[in-house]
Amino acid sequence: MAIDLKKIVGAVAPALARALGGPLAGTAVAAIAKKVLGKDATQDEVAAALATATPDQLIKLKELDAEFAKQMADSGIALDKLEVDDRANARELRMVNQKDWVPNVLAMSLLIGLLTLTWFLLNYETPAGNKEIIINLMGVLEGSLVTVMTFFFGSSRSSDEKSKILGRIAELP
Repeated sequence: MAIDLKKIVGAVAPALARALGGPLAGTAVAAIAKKVLGKDATQDEVAAALATATPDQLIKLKELDAEFAKQMADSGIALDKLEVDDRANARELRMVNQKDWVPNVLAMSLLIGLLTLTWFLLNYETPAGNKEIIINLMGVLEGSLVTVMTFFFGSSRSSDEKSKILGRIAELP
């Protein structure tokens, strides 16, 4: 069974643990290896060493966490945002791989389904026993359509923030 480095580090150094879950994972592992082990090491070597860490090594890890958190704050990088952004690359992947037709078909199916259901509700009387089911279906379609619109168009505010953060990361040494 593999040792979960993020879980071990998270108990002592939460800022470093959040970095391990995102694009700064390599940087975090290298920093932990140098500070705690005093040498370059792989992620597995660091995990094995921390699984049996001495109190002195844990103190060094805690110090590194404080330094890392300060460095990220000084650079204007929010680790929580990086972790979320790291998981939110579906739109960028879609931009790169335009051959995937499934999202377009799903989006159009939801839109046509919602418009058709709305048209039927406006032009025909709904049986009393089916009214709650149809209202529930309408809510599901509306919620799904909002999700699709957010996927395709995003929110300009979050996109601007993400662009600024990625620009700062690119400038880091």
